[in-house]
Amino acid sequence: MRRAKFFIGQIIHHKLFNYRGVIFDVDFEFLGSHVWYNKIARSRPPKNQPWYHVLVDNATHHTYVAESNMEPSKLLTPVHHPWIEHYFEKLEQGIYQLKITRH
Repeated sequence: MRRAKFFIGQIIHHKLFNYRGVIFDVDFEFLGSHVWYNKIARSRPPKNQPWYHVLVDNATHHTYVAESNMEPSKLLTPVHHPWIEHYFEKLEQGIYQLKITRH
């Protein structure tokens, strides 16, 4: 199994589609459907690499992104997305801090 290059809370830039976002989950290999991959993953990134769930800046949707299509964002300002507060407590030194839930 490969190690993930990026981490939850990291602000990233999508190299192909030129958007920023914040990672809120990671799969260590592609876990989506064959139908989704054929329809959406137009650049055909490898399935045997980490894939990331990303809240897209200035949008209301999230994306599923292959590691090879991402790079760290040079811009570390807040990501504006309605779900930010659901997953994260705050932005600290350019990294979103995960919300800790207590039962």
